[in-house]
Amino acid sequence: MASHLQAKLCDLCQAPATVRYRIQCAPGAVWVLACPHCQKTQREQNPNYRYGGTWKARLKKG
Repeated sequence: MASHLQAKLCDLCQAPATVRYRIQCAPGAVWVLACPHCQKTQREQNPNYRYGGTWKARLKKG
């Protein structure tokens, strides 16, 4: 029985990621789940960036 991490798509670039960060890109904007690359870009280049937590993939059996 194989186990693997279940990746989900980044809300910003659509790349699959096993770790995603809940962020806001503008005041009052909806929260999005971003891959590490997009999260780093927003954190460094966006003065309105706001961090809201981390989502990590769980092992999927089957």
